[in-house]
Amino acid sequence: MGGELRYEISQNAYIKLVLHSLKHKTSAVNGVFVGSSCDDVVQIIDSVPLFHNHLGLLPPLEISLIMIEEYYGARGLGIVGYFHANERSDDVELGNVAKNIGDHIYRYFPQAAILLLDNKKLEALPKGKDRLPVMQLYTRDASKNWKLAGSDGGCQLTTKEPAANAVLLDYISSKKWEDVVDFDDHLDDITKDWLNPELFK
Repeated sequence: MGGELRYEISQNAYIKLVLHSLKHKTSAVNGVFVGSSCDDVVQIIDSVPLFHNHLGLLPPLEISLIMIEEYYGARGLGIVGYFHANERSDDVELGNVAKNIGDHIYRYFPQAAILLLDNKKLEALPKGKDRLPVMQLYTRDASKNWKLAGSDGGCQLTTKEPAANAVLLDYISSKKWEDVVDFDDHLDDITKDWLNPELFK
């Protein structure tokens, strides 16, 4: 890869995981991003909310990743990154659970990224006109450590649709997060669809 690596996230993939974190405000939550890469751009096309309880438990995590890979693999897509929101809104550290799951995804997709919810940016959204995603981008450096990207200008995250934050605010005001289904919900009640096909209808 010659140039800078960019990550472009679709509006629905972005909004779905922010809403998931708002539904479980007092819990840590996680999810994965699905997409593909072309040249120096990783295109994040969709996202899947994973858990709001016991994020690091291996059996449910493995089941969910297999199901996600099977479903999206048949559509020519794969898991390209990991999303994490910390339990405390003032916690901006990338914890071990996030790093370990990120490492697992990295083994299969070397351009994988971890996106960490930035609660300060999220809280400031209604007051400003910021078009940047309310997430911090982490990528693996040469020494295989997860590093906050953008400090050296070498990596960037953008939303595909410029108005994504305005749409997100509309969904927040209508309490759209109540409709988000994650894998925890699905494993408790298999009639709840982890693909969230009705969420943006």
